Amino acid sequence: MGRATAIYRVRGMYFSGTGTTEKIVSAVAGNMAAELAQRLEGPGREAATLRIEKAPDINFTPPKAREQVYRFDEHDIIVFGVPVIAGRVPNVLLPFLNTLEGDGAMAVPVVLYGNRNFDDALIELRDILEEQGFYTVAAAAFIGEHSFSRKLAAGRPDEKDMAVAESFAEQTAEKIAGLLQEAQAGQMLPPEAVLNIMLEDLGPVEVEGEQPLRPYYKPRDRKGNHINILKVKPKLDKEKCTLCGICVDVCPMGSIRAEAPGEVSGICIKCCGCEKACPEGALYFDDPGYLYHKEELELGYPQRKEPSLFL
Repeated sequence: MGRATAIYRVRGMYFSGTGTTEKIVSAVAGNMAAELAQRLEGPGREAATLRIEKAPDINFTPPKAREQVYRFDEHDIIVFGVPVIAGRVPNVLLPFLNTLEGDGAMAVPVVLYGNRNFDDALIELRDILEEQGFYTVAAAAFIGEHSFSRKLAAGRPDEKDMAVAESFAEQTAEKIAGLLQEAQAGQMLPPEAVLNIMLEDLGPVEVEGEQPLRPYYKPRDRKGNHINILKVKPKLDKEKCTLCGICVDVCPMGSIRAEAPGEVSGICIKCCGCEKACPEGALYFDDPGYLYHKEELELGYPQRKEPSLFL
């Protein structure tokens, strides 16, 4: 009796205040699904025992999306992306990330940073996913336009970055396809059991970063004094505001209320999604420490950083 066809679902899952993480994750997941399908279902294959489906991506940027519990299994392959804030995984996401249930799914952790450094964000995200029951098989750090700036890494991820993302997807698909084909060739155990053994033997993907994790990055002035911008929020030019409500929709913390568009009343993580999305330029920052840090970043990191891939 022939072996039943196993269906593997590939999807992206991301938090993306300004759309840069979404752009990379969606591209990697889409290209990876297409490449896996070509390798495992392409012309000339015998009666397929493996099938690849591209499942809808999961955007957990909106606050309500983080109220759900997401459960996966050994037939899921997740490209999982978050932005880097202060060199780490955003701490506001930790309670949500700790509710994920991987249950043997494969994961590809991806972080996006604003051309300074990703510090320990990637190793932190990898370890969180491993602790939640995922097997990490590849990882990457890409560059996106810095949330504070329209100058630092302006327009990234750009065409060159997207070409790297496509190549990364192809290399990751090649690795996963090899694992799936080898598991299917096993005779003594079910393919899923063989695959779990293989993934356990491989261990977490090796990435850059330190353990124990370093403290969150703190901006400093040229004398080494800490610049505290934790409580800084954008301000509103009421003469420019048209009450369109875009800022209400894009705020990932739900900190801008529909009855008071433009006014940030709750937690602000300075993703700057509201400021960059406002069609009238009605939101702005004027805090001296924030502006000083923004300028120092622009002056200190003008060289183009390139993506880091880990396979």
